[in-house]
Amino acid sequence: MKRSARSLFTLFWGILCVNAFTFGGGFVIVTVLKRKFVDEMHWLSEEEMLDYVAIAQSAPGSIAVNASILLGLNTLGVPGLIAAVLGAITPPLVILSLITLIYDAFSQNRVVALMLRGMQAGVAAVILDAAASLAVKVFKKKRPIYILMMAAAFAGVFFFKVNVMLVLLLALALGVSLALFASKKPKGDTRA
Repeated sequence: MKRSARSLFTLFWGILCVNAFTFGGGFVIVTVLKRKFVDEMHWLSEEEMLDYVAIAQSAPGSIAVNASILLGLNTLGVPGLIAAVLGAITPPLVILSLITLIYDAFSQNRVVALMLRGMQAGVAAVILDAAASLAVKVFKKKRPIYILMMAAAFAGVFFFKVNVMLVLLLALALGVSLALFASKKPKGDTRA
């Protein structure tokens, strides 16, 4: 994509709006970023966005900021990275600054507490939607190893309380192994 002031502003404004009006944390924001930059603007493919989410999730720090960094860097280079980071951190910075000014009144307000509880249900629905759409993509690939990996990761975390970092590291190791195995196959063999 050609780097221009307009596309830098579009990137900054898109990420700023997503981060300003999305409640619920990184997974929700990543879902909305996907809708904005993959489905609506076509700046990325779904595969690229899935890769960015995987990297953002496994890297230290906020998933939303990490995904924005990858999106900005890979679409518009270093200026895109800067625009994306500014867009990602400005809304929480402004909101938290305002909340600190009125924290005492805000924390004791029953209506606000009830609203936040209601929002939790909405956030859970958005995360479930993201997980379901990712699962559908895995099933559409019709590759048993990916389906098995997904089922094992879910079972490990949900039923056996395995640390998520361990699951990510094991999935990373298996993914690298599969990629290396696929690269060593003869050119005419398309099975993987």
